[in-house]
Amino acid sequence: MTEEVKNAPEQDAEAAVDNTISIEDFMKVDLRVGKILSCERIPKSKKLLKMEVDLGFEKRQILAGMAPYYLPEEMLGRRVVVVANLKPAKLMGIESQGMLLAASPEGDGAVPALLTLPEGLPLGSKVR
Repeated sequence: MTEEVKNAPEQDAEAAVDNTISIEDFMKVDLRVGKILSCERIPKSKKLLKMEVDLGFEKRQILAGMAPYYLPEEMLGRRVVVVANLKPAKLMGIESQGMLLAASPEGDGAVPALLTLPEGLPLGSKVR
């Protein structure tokens, strides 16, 4: 293995440090536990799924680019991490009222892993 390959993850970690934010900035992000109640493909979109997500205190419509990786029925019932205070955005003319968190490995064909949580956490719980 070359020295360049061995150091690649270390170099990525160093690059991430250059994007540091303050704790005050991080505390502005409202991460909440949600449960996916419904999920469907959006016609004419290869990437988007439209979901209804229960945050405990309200239900939200959230769009996510997960259609290439997950079938709508695979999403049902999952407890997920939602960015609850993200400004709503319109995608293909449909409003999305939040964002789901997923880990995205680098590289062609890499499948994003939706961050999921155990059943016991109450909906709407803050993630810190």
